[in-house]
Amino acid sequence: MNTLLRSVLLLSSLVAAAQVRPEGGGHEIQLWTGGGHSVSGGVPSTEVWNLGLRYGWILTRPHGPGFLSGRLEYAVDVLPVFMVFQRANTAFGVGFNALNLKWDFATRGTVVPYLELSGGALFTNHSVPTGTNTVNFTPSAALGTHFLGEKYNWSVEVRYLHISNAGLTVANPGLNTVQVRLGIGRFFPAHHPGVHRP
Repeated sequence: MNTLLRSVLLLSSLVAAAQVRPEGGGHEIQLWTGGGHSVSGGVPSTEVWNLGLRYGWILTRPHGPGFLSGRLEYAVDVLPVFMVFQRANTAFGVGFNALNLKWDFATRGTVVPYLELSGGALFTNHSVPTGTNTVNFTPSAALGTHFLGEKYNWSVEVRYLHISNAGLTVANPGLNTVQVRLGIGRFFPAHHPGVHRP
């Protein structure tokens, strides 16, 4: 029994050592998809689905007290597919998030929770919501978790997304959605001069 326990602990330590974790000066690349339904506070009976690609820069080493300690990450998203399923029609669009501020908590295990605030723009072929505008802004907030693997990591998050034209037209009822987003990505370590990384 002791031999089995030692073997499991050794294997766990080897897997953990092989994982690429978020670190200051490193980068993140991720492919993600999400979807959800409208909630109260805006136009009802609407669903959204989107697909995006992210590139992030991890700006700091761990900061903060105790369990709040984490790393600040800045990222940008390109959304080549953004669909809004409305009563009147289905709007197809593209978007980008120029501002993603993410706090990656500095955990020691294979689970890395994070908080995020984002903002961007959405351009669609039909007005969203119906009768408003084809150009909208997309502030959002998310709570999620990375599950670190040997090479890649998976993430799952819950995101509150607000779609609004910010007064570009007189009609601006807005659209509020709660989405579930899944992603697969990779953290790249910081490059240290003089250190060869295979």
